[in-house]
Amino acid sequence: MLFNSVQFAVFLPVVFMLYWALPQKGQVWLLLIASYYFYMSWKADYVILILFTTLVSFFGGLALERAASSRQKKFILSAVLIACLGVLFVFKYFNFLSRSLDRLCQWISLPLHPITLNLLLPVGISFYTFQTLSYVIDVYRGETAAEHSLVTYAAFVSFFPQLVAGPIERSRNLLGQIKKPHTFRYQEAADGIKLLAWGFFKKLVVADNLAVYVNQIYNALPNYRGLSLAVATVFFAFQIYCDFSGYSDIAAGTARLFGIRLMTNFRSPYFSSSFKEFWSRWHISLSTWFKDYVYIPLGGNRVGKFRCYLNLLLTFLISGLWHGASWTFIIWGGIHGGIQVMERFLGLGGKPNEKKRLRPFRMIVVFILVCLAWVFFRANSVSEAFYVFAHTLDGISNLRQYVVQALCDLNIRPGRACQLSLSLLILLVYDWYSLKGDVIAWIGRQKHWIRYSIYFILLTFVIFSRSVAKSDFIYFQF
Repeated sequence: MLFNSVQFAVFLPVVFMLYWALPQKGQVWLLLIASYYFYMSWKADYVILILFTTLVSFFGGLALERAASSRQKKFILSAVLIACLGVLFVFKYFNFLSRSLDRLCQWISLPLHPITLNLLLPVGISFYTFQTLSYVIDVYRGETAAEHSLVTYAAFVSFFPQLVAGPIERSRNLLGQIKKPHTFRYQEAADGIKLLAWGFFKKLVVADNLAVYVNQIYNALPNYRGLSLAVATVFFAFQIYCDFSGYSDIAAGTARLFGIRLMTNFRSPYFSSSFKEFWSRWHISLSTWFKDYVYIPLGGNRVGKFRCYLNLLLTFLISGLWHGASWTFIIWGGIHGGIQVMERFLGLGGKPNEKKRLRPFRMIVVFILVCLAWVFFRANSVSEAFYVFAHTLDGISNLRQYVVQALCDLNIRPGRACQLSLSLLILLVYDWYSLKGDVIAWIGRQKHWIRYSIYFILLTFVIFSRSVAKSDFIYFQF
């Protein structure tokens, strides 16, 4: 069930009205039933996977709480990690490993018949697996108490607004909110609807419209060269940002309708002046997850410089692999890790407010480098990514023809160009001012005619400027 579907437009109001008509215990049960129905609407068979992961981590948490020694705790934690990550490996990484070994064996002239599994990747498996692992690890560390209600814990794991593509919530935030009783607050629900609307603007108006041009170029790369490749790459940078942050906003807005606040997952990442700052603003729930459960356990920055750099690079390589079972994602993660290592070595990843005069220049450089890394993220193969780099400057010596050819390739009509430009301008203005405060709350404090004019313009954009080519959210594949 897509957020941008008629089914969800019916599903959400029904669940909302039932939720506030029930007592607290009934609310938890409703969230659980609604969440499993939401997940089963994708592929009912795969509900057994989320149920398995939920049961293993739930009883693992109880066993950790009752364990008498550190040795027993380590054994229980290892068993839970192996079970949960084993499911993720089979469905997401087994075929990748098998094919990679086959290529290696071919390279050294060693015959090998690879085994591949004909399995669909369960939607959201990477997200709910990491959410359950963080819970178990926190219980093991003594940072959170084990949950004794299976219904409450299952609702935490499967909470439908953030189930499919995050944010990856920690138990100390989301689990506690699900457990406590809620009373309906009009302002909270109103803010949730506004956040929903902003998320739909990002997805339907910006991301889906840009996707038309990005898919046209990147799905037929050998047919294009020159500026068309560069424009498609920049378009993808904004497409994936609006697609993913739009999902996060819709998820957060939906959660607020039920009196629950999810963590902020994006904070204007394209206004970052370093890659360190970028990752403190982009997919925050994932970057903090890897920091807390991979980077710091490896030693973090408490070890020597070389080991610290290695830890950082290894963390981002794993992060790339988390995004997808492909060498393109691993290279993408390696680029981000490598640049962060370089920033630390050169002392360029300092506080955002340092050297304010250089900040605009640094933001432009970071954005360009992020776009270059996005090439590997979007390309269907490593060879296609290198094709983009090899042919982006083709014909630049004749600048007029370089631009004209791109306009012909993309076939962006004047009306559509104005619509895209205006929507991107609205996005950037919103992101810029959100660095200084809550834009939605600020709008809510304005006079009625200003406030409702803004709502009308946004709603008009969503209705009349949305793309006719509806697409899934990009992060559903992870």
